[in-house]
Amino acid sequence: MIQRRILDTIRAYDTVILFRHIRIDGDCVGATKGLARMLQLTFPQKTVLIADSQRSEHLSFLGHDDAELPDSLFRGALGVVIDTATADRISDQRFRLCEKLVKIDHHIEREPYGDINWVEEERSSACEMIAEFYRVCADELHIDKQAAEYIYTGMVTDSGRFQYEGVSGETMRLAGLMLDQGVDAEHLYANLYLRDFESLRFKAHVYSHMQLSENGVASIYISLETQNEFGISFEEACAAVGYLDGIKGCLCWLAFIETGDEKASIRVRLRSRFLPINELAEAYRGGGHANASGATVFGEGEVQALTARADAMVKQYKETHEGWL
Repeated sequence: MIQRRILDTIRAYDTVILFRHIRIDGDCVGATKGLARMLQLTFPQKTVLIADSQRSEHLSFLGHDDAELPDSLFRGALGVVIDTATADRISDQRFRLCEKLVKIDHHIEREPYGDINWVEEERSSACEMIAEFYRVCADELHIDKQAAEYIYTGMVTDSGRFQYEGVSGETMRLAGLMLDQGVDAEHLYANLYLRDFESLRFKAHVYSHMQLSENGVASIYISLETQNEFGISFEEACAAVGYLDGIKGCLCWLAFIETGDEKASIRVRLRSRFLPINELAEAYRGGGHANASGATVFGEGEVQALTARADAMVKQYKETHEGWL
């Protein structure tokens, strides 16, 4: 069983370093922090660290990680990369210094870069996999309320509060297992979903500036100027894709967000209902799940080209399928 093999591998190393992807979200943060906490409880003699210097105001209630790690710590250590489909998206590339690497991921596998690869693309989140890791190895692993809160956070955020594709009865049973540890769900949801007044003004801006294509693609372009006007972070701007959900007749929705990096790249959040859009994301330097992916474009031309391709995909889907509302 893969979970037992991973636990046996962890047991063999004195230092375990956890890695996550660039542009952090609730799932990768919850999964790494949840697993780290379990390992610290189970193996107090081991050094268990998270290699990541990224910060998220939205997830600050979970606490920050110590990220200033010297290169010497990585040499001879076990690396565990979670929620990261390809090696180039690992936020700390010093994972290459580790003696051995474990990959735990729920994205469509394009690059099996680990020495041990546990990939289940049908899972709703990486945190669901960490919960399963605990369930399978509960006779040896220890957990507490704090670890369960980290894991439950990722399950909630990556599943859209348990409404996206991939949520199953097993998802809910594992979520229940985390709740059984004493997670305060009301407090957690308040931290995740209560918004200040400015963010609500931004939401109104999205609805008043969104575009609808001929065949049913909703899209919004969020410039750096807009981000500054409303005082929102890049992460909060990315969340705008969720505002476009629920429009009748729209089977795909896109958010284009200026990053402000030196390459003037534009991050794209792609979401869909019924039709898969991960291959479209892959055509624009990205990838992900069938109905939830990310990509990167450059310039207005690529913005228009990606939107046009999405519109053509929706058109074809509607012409060849029934029951799409």
